[in-house]
Amino acid sequence: MKKNISQHKPKEKKSLHHIFENFSNKVTNAAGNTFAFITALSLVIIWAVTGPMFHFSEAWQMVINTGTTIITFLMVFLIQKSQNKDSLAVQLKLNELVAAHEFASNRLVDVEGMTEDELKVIKKYYHHLSEATKKEENMQQSHSIDEAEQQHEFKKEMEEELTQKSFQTN
Repeated sequence: MKKNISQHKPKEKKSLHHIFENFSNKVTNAAGNTFAFITALSLVIIWAVTGPMFHFSEAWQMVINTGTTIITFLMVFLIQKSQNKDSLAVQLKLNELVAAHEFASNRLVDVEGMTEDELKVIKKYYHHLSEATKKEENMQQSHSIDEAEQQHEFKKEMEEELTQKSFQTN
């Protein structure tokens, strides 16, 4: 039986959240289309053309300043809301791909929850992996963090065996 994730939220908050999310998506989509740009450009041109009629007064300048400030202020929050949702969706899709791939390191599932220093360590690993791959004959070969760790452990064990054998023969 599937558990409803939002079952603990009061109905009022859920509907308000749902309304805002729908509104945010619609405004973001509308603001990002060609018609919105042409409309905004037209308003700026009309404002500029009316400048001589209003003798380029302070009130004339305040109209564009106030309008653009309010629109920009509100759009920042709407766009950020949409961006957060899109980012979360992409992260979940990538987590699914990493978790589903047989050779991928499951350490990278939920990588967005790591600290910046932890991410830098992983980035450094992948940089070294990239350099090592350039030296290989088969550029199609895949490597993961866990695979590299296993190979490192194997190499350490082999080195220890060789060291023990060399002591036994001496």
